Amino acid sequence: MSRKLVRPRQGRMFAGVCAGLAQRFGRSAGFVRLLFLLSLLLPGTQVVIYLVLWVLMPNEDRYAAARY
Repeated sequence: MSRKLVRPRQGRMFAGVCAGLAQRFGRSAGFVRLLFLLSLLLPGTQVVIYLVLWVLMPNEDRYAAARY
């Protein structure tokens, strides 16, 4: 399981939030995307949380550049 929570450059569909979460927790990106789509059927703030994660999660490139 990867320790960093970043939006990867490879495997992203829209912003890379689901792909980053999938990498972090050792799941497939398709599974996380499916969970997100199913969660949209429930009332809540899923879209707001996605947008907040989009802003807060660094790109993989920026994360790598900040480490060196």
